[in-house]
Amino acid sequence: MCTDYLYGWYSKGGEFMLEQMTDAHIKVENVSYLYDNEISSGVQEINFEVRPGECVLLCGKSGCGKTTVTKLINGLIPNFVEGKKQGTVFLGGKNIEKLAMYQISDIVASVFQNPKSQFFNIDPESEIVFTLENQGTALEEVETRLKKTIVELELEPLLGKSMFAMSGGEKQRIAFACAYATNPEIIVLDEPTANLDMDATAQIAKIIGKLKACGKTILIAEHRLNWLKPLVDRIFLFENGKLIEEYEAMSFYQKSDEWRRYRGLRQLEDQSDFSTKSKHDGASHKLEFKNLYLAYERKCVASDLNFTLYSGEVTALTGRNGAGKTTLARCLCGLHNEAAGNIFLDEEKLLAKQRRKISYLVMQDVNHQLFAESVEAECFLGSMASQADVNELLKEFDLYQFREKHPQTLSGGQKQRLAVVTALLSNKRVLIFDEPTSGLDYDNMLRVSKTLKTLAEKDYFVLVITHDFELIESACDRCLRLGNNQIYDL
Repeated sequence: MCTDYLYGWYSKGGEFMLEQMTDAHIKVENVSYLYDNEISSGVQEINFEVRPGECVLLCGKSGCGKTTVTKLINGLIPNFVEGKKQGTVFLGGKNIEKLAMYQISDIVASVFQNPKSQFFNIDPESEIVFTLENQGTALEEVETRLKKTIVELELEPLLGKSMFAMSGGEKQRIAFACAYATNPEIIVLDEPTANLDMDATAQIAKIIGKLKACGKTILIAEHRLNWLKPLVDRIFLFENGKLIEEYEAMSFYQKSDEWRRYRGLRQLEDQSDFSTKSKHDGASHKLEFKNLYLAYERKCVASDLNFTLYSGEVTALTGRNGAGKTTLARCLCGLHNEAAGNIFLDEEKLLAKQRRKISYLVMQDVNHQLFAESVEAECFLGSMASQADVNELLKEFDLYQFREKHPQTLSGGQKQRLAVVTALLSNKRVLIFDEPTSGLDYDNMLRVSKTLKTLAEKDYFVLVITHDFELIESACDRCLRLGNNQIYDL
């Protein structure tokens, strides 16, 4: 099965596979790493070993060191990230610091938390081919691997689509395809399903399962844990840069909800069972969408949408990746013009310019809206907030200690929390959050949940685009699903 699955690359009677499998062994020995100009970030005296063919989950609270570990394995540390490193990382028994970067990339493939950071082309086929060409793959082999990757990862619907027109989840699938096509011995994944719907997550799980069956070594840094239950062999739990506990999969997934909450972990089982708590009969304001038609690059995204949002409620908007959720949110904010139809606030028609004045969108890729030289300066950018208000929110979202850091040096979860803080300081009436808990641990998800409910209590319109059913159950009064040109309540 593995020989057929891996594109017939083992044409020498399996010798190539046996010869290379030793590269799939990972050993981390007494490793500490401190980022430049930092006191507490990085990792401290970590030791672990990953056997060839194992799938290991790295978990823990945001900023605990998971991403740092992935960078130590794929060679980004110390080759591209400045800091102080002690200890040794071995790949197949070889000291990684004695390997050239191209040698490491032949062994280890990576999918980053922000997939856009690893793209160089504007269409998926070119991106996959570019990855293979960088490895020096023969031209005839490039075409074979491209075709097989497209089929195995079911990428046909995305072919020819501009990367700029893709949803966050679709971009994540292309990033995974690039790693998959190179046939590495080790695959390192950093929050690979952060922006994916359930169907796309199931596709990724299926691919990981096939790779594992073929003896690939897989490291996954992830907050969403339930989908990994049938895949992982061991779990490493990190806290404050230290590897504090190690579990076999069966033992880990039998832990109680009280145990995992105490450690800041997300749900271990799929427990999505939402029931509406909507109370809009007493709402003081309403936003009505009538016969709304949305198009993107002259293609219909959604048509004849009719629904209402109410102030004082937290409304979730779900749907598969690419269904048009973000386009709808941008239209509500006045950043994308409707092709037809109208939006009314308390029966008064709102033009795009008017909607921009009352709406604030926290984007899925928050890097697009972080501009200042420090976390604190970001909070004051375009805001009339007082120092006391800024300090209070930074402390509430566990960012106060980073107030002098540049926003782009924060972890993915920390950037997400900063974007939420800036939204709260904007004083806009309509707040839209696009995947606000992407990359967040349980504690920070609860912080966002509490904030959303507090905003609703203050009579804001709160719309949350999300695939995070733990957030929906915790914070939302109502859940809408967009798909097949329809929008309806769950």
